[in-house]
Amino acid sequence: MASYNLIIKRSAEKDFKPIPKEDRKRLVMKIRQLTLDPRPPGAEKLKGDAYWRVRQGDYRVVYLIDDASQTVTIEKVGHRKEIYR
Repeated sequence: MASYNLIIKRSAEKDFKPIPKEDRKRLVMKIRQLTLDPRPPGAEKLKGDAYWRVRQGDYRVVYLIDDASQTVTIEKVGHRKEIYR
């Protein structure tokens, strides 16, 4: 399986600032794994959207997968209570 290119939106980069350092490290590792397998076990497609989400502790990563160009675009990162608002 070929690896996917990773695009992180600027708004998603800003979402990382309030996240504690240890959680941030785990999230970065999880995001890097998406380049190898954009649909890992536990990832779910969000209803009514083309978005996918993956969990890491109390945090969620919402992203788009484009199989044609083999890119994963990170749209949003945040705490589970606030991510879907």
